[in-house]
Amino acid sequence: MGDRAAKDALFDALAGVAKALAGGRRAEIADVLAQGERSVEQLADEIGQSVANTSHHLRAMARAGVLRTRREGTRIVYMLASDRVGDVWAAMRDIASDHVAGITELVDAYVGDRAGLEPVTRRELEARIEAGDVVVLDVRPAAEFAAGHIPGARSVPVAELRRLRSLAKEIEIVAYCRGPYCVYADDAVRQLRRRGFNARRLEDGFPEWKRAGLPIAAGTR
Repeated sequence: MGDRAAKDALFDALAGVAKALAGGRRAEIADVLAQGERSVEQLADEIGQSVANTSHHLRAMARAGVLRTRREGTRIVYMLASDRVGDVWAAMRDIASDHVAGITELVDAYVGDRAGLEPVTRRELEARIEAGDVVVLDVRPAAEFAAGHIPGARSVPVAELRRLRSLAKEIEIVAYCRGPYCVYADDAVRQLRRRGFNARRLEDGFPEWKRAGLPIAAGTR
């Protein structure tokens, strides 16, 4: 039989991954980094924390092996250690959604009323892109679009939607962002509908599209 102390040490080490993602801000960091790499300063701004506090979380996550870094001049840039870390975060999120009491109420309080936003499934969008009868808008920040996006999508961050003036009102628009709890696509659809466009949102976001093995592209706007 194996040694009890050795087994305890092994399982403690394995649980270190979950511990590294424990806490709301660390989960949010994983969610942001699933879109692409970020500097400490960018992450701090994204999650509404001080640089010092964000650095503390990032160092702990890197020590646990779920993040890795590269240096860019004087800046440290963080990224997920692999796509599987994003898979772990998505699994945690989905388990909570399915099994934790009160999550639905918390989601509604954050994202607002989604009634009437008419989500488009990934497979439906893939078929529509192939048919060429839809305009796809990536409404995430431009850096995330450059790191990876749905082929054929246009990069139009939600704050820049006002520059969409040349599209025909008859053609359908599908907006997508970071995932099921990202409000950028919701905001985009509401804005576009107020302006008379026929707009819907993708059922989830780019990371889910990528995890489903659907085509992705990378590059500048």
